[in-house]
Amino acid sequence: MRTRPGHPQQNGCHERMHRTLKQETARAPGMNALQRQGRFDDFVNEFDEERPHEGIAMRMPAELYAPASRPYVGLPELTYPFHDKDILVTACGRICIARKKINVLTVLAGRSPDIKEVDDGIWLVSFMNYDLGYIDLEQRTL
Repeated sequence: MRTRPGHPQQNGCHERMHRTLKQETARAPGMNALQRQGRFDDFVNEFDEERPHEGIAMRMPAELYAPASRPYVGLPELTYPFHDKDILVTACGRICIARKKINVLTVLAGRSPDIKEVDDGIWLVSFMNYDLGYIDLEQRTL
């Protein structure tokens, strides 16, 4: 069940984990990225392998972990036979169309969404079976 926005008290255990994570990793966070990553790695190790959790009968998460039985193979190669334009989402989550840069989603970086012109300067952007929205070239927005 999801909590209502602005009501963190409805998910106290999760919020408590975030508080502990912040205390362990953000206070005096380290001088560089390697030191900061080391702090996160130490936290994950302690959290999963050393600290018992009340919610799982005082056992450690590492005791209960089992890898997935199926390997992750990623998304299939996507094709859109009726699209109007081949377009690639950049690493920063943008597409470039008609010499205009439009922010889409960083999660689509490196992917090619389906893009169809539905009206003059209005493009429908879809990914797999989901319509993400319309691009208005005049406004440069999705």
